[in-house]
Amino acid sequence: MATGTTFDVEALRRATVHASDGAKIGKVGEVYLDDATDRPEWVTVRTGLFGSSETFVPLAGATSTDDELRVPYTKDQVKDAPRTDADGQLTPDEEERLYRHYGLDASTSAATDTTTGTTAGTTGAEHLRGEGTGYTEGTGQRRGEYEGLDELGAAQGTAGPGAGTTTGTTSRRTEGHDTSGPTTDEAMTRSEERLQVGTERREAGRARLRKHVVTETQTHQVPTSHEEVTLEREPVTDRNRGAATSGPELSDEEHEVVLHEEVPVVSTTVEPVERVRVGTREVSEERTVSADVRKEEIDLDADAPRADAGRDRDRL
Repeated sequence: MATGTTFDVEALRRATVHASDGAKIGKVGEVYLDDATDRPEWVTVRTGLFGSSETFVPLAGATSTDDELRVPYTKDQVKDAPRTDADGQLTPDEEERLYRHYGLDASTSAATDTTTGTTAGTTGAEHLRGEGTGYTEGTGQRRGEYEGLDELGAAQGTAGPGAGTTTGTTSRRTEGHDTSGPTTDEAMTRSEERLQVGTERREAGRARLRKHVVTETQTHQVPTSHEEVTLEREPVTDRNRGAATSGPELSDEEHEVVLHEEVPVVSTTVEPVERVRVGTREVSEERTVSADVRKEEIDLDADAPRADAGRDRDRL
């Protein structure tokens, strides 16, 4: 779809999109160019919380002044546009849905310009950010009915109504397409879960040192001594006669002797005997872990004859 106004790509990237009534919609995210003219045709607008979403809006009828891009649509119309991944290209189906949403006729909005010689870009109704890849030679319309791209990135299918033909590297085989959703593609992606094994450090327990007092009985042998009374008799002789006759001749008399003995005495003293501390050490061991993982399997169930007709089903 060719737009009547010429836009500068860098200026568009800096622009803020406003609705027809002047309401601010959001900042421009990406600029998409027309394959045939290399002119900006679509932009994405960052909407949602913190610009988390991008919505496509056409530049047909839009005007640009300074850093403001005003489009002839309401804010709600832009925000309610079909969600399309801003992955660098628009498929024909995605573009058709956007045309219908904005009330544009894709068949009459196709570019009327024709290209002669070598044009940079990919054929088909794709719109790429910046400069495309591959070359298309010849003259003809750049829009038509396409079925997809082959592995080389060249368009395949037949060109729509237009004055001329498009020549280049094409594939004549029919590519498959997804019938379970609104968009078409050429292949399925098979995914599977991979088991990631690692370790994490966590608390396994705690150890504490505590000190308390216990009482025990100790037995020791202690030598002791004591005095005992002994009675000794000796005759009176000239040697001790004086001491023997110093008292009265006949009288009552009492003599006392003090006896002594040793007894065990117990006392205690506190002395440091050792130091005790707690520490840790690493011990390595092998553990076996297991978990369930899922994977996708792709089955081929074909009604038409195939080269490997001897097999009923293929599982990939």
